[in-house]
Amino acid sequence: MAKVIVVGDPLVSSNLLEKAALQLKITGPIEVKKFEWYYDISKKEFQRIIKKIEMVGPEYMDIPNGILEELETANYLLVHYAPISRKMIEHAQHLKVIGTCRGGTEHVNMTVCQEHGIPVIYVIRNAEAVADFTIGLMYAETRNISRAHQFMMNGQWKKAFPNDPYKTTLSHLKVGICGFGHIGKLVIKRLNALGVDVLLYSSRENKDDLNKNGLSVEMVDLETLFTESDIVSLHARVTKENRNMIDKSLISRMKPSSYLINTARPELLDKEDLIDALRNHRIAGAAIDVFWEEPLDPNDELLKLDNITLTPHIAGDTVDAILGSPNLLRDALNEYFRGGLTPTALKW
Repeated sequence: MAKVIVVGDPLVSSNLLEKAALQLKITGPIEVKKFEWYYDISKKEFQRIIKKIEMVGPEYMDIPNGILEELETANYLLVHYAPISRKMIEHAQHLKVIGTCRGGTEHVNMTVCQEHGIPVIYVIRNAEAVADFTIGLMYAETRNISRAHQFMMNGQWKKAFPNDPYKTTLSHLKVGICGFGHIGKLVIKRLNALGVDVLLYSSRENKDDLNKNGLSVEMVDLETLFTESDIVSLHARVTKENRNMIDKSLISRMKPSSYLINTARPELLDKEDLIDALRNHRIAGAAIDVFWEEPLDPNDELLKLDNITLTPHIAGDTVDAILGSPNLLRDALNEYFRGGLTPTALKW
């Protein structure tokens, strides 16, 4: 008997996770124990919880009652956003694999997983959605689509904007991609199809991966990316080393006609340095979908700028991205069990 524990939340229910767990290709019958984490609050309230766990990690979050006892005999643990802390892992002496149906692993104590040699399987549930949205933000900001709409809704027929001296088509711009994960690859693929020249900075350069995916880019260092790009789009994970790495020193390298796009993580970017550059029109504009505080405070300085496009962390929010993620996790786990190549498997 294989024992699988699933922990649902307001976005991905335990019922969806249970259905996926029962389709795992593991030997013998499967017993599923279901738990819920913050299942009885609204999605809006849950966004605050998500932001907190992204900031503080799994160790300072509550866990469902009774889960520690069940973990003592569990073989598999599947979650969406629920925390997986040191205490939980150390109670799970028979745990073989942890699976999470999202791309980020801030809610998992990866250090303890590594100490105990427990593989972590994750999935990029919304990569296509975020890649589409990123391209949309490039158009929206460079061509003033959203701010023109806002003026129209306020009864103003406005056709002049701060970036007027730089307005041109996307194909005439050079886009710099910072980060070469699943989303970054998909953004590059779309830009290649649009005939856009692409620069790429990645701390883990993989030319074989570029060739395998048929992507056309020019690899550059980070300083060159910011110096030469007309649009810089962030797609890196947050680590201790790169937190706030996009600061005044890099932003000051950007052309006055250039734009910054962030659909990744706010912690990559120094907020005050970005605001200063936009307020003084040292760059042409920015488009941001992720924020240091969510929801955004009504008095936030970002709301006072005339050269920024803001969206409320919705880049990955499509009807199929989140609800379909347990099935993606099921498929990734089954591929892992077969010994196949699983790019989203973290093994130690």
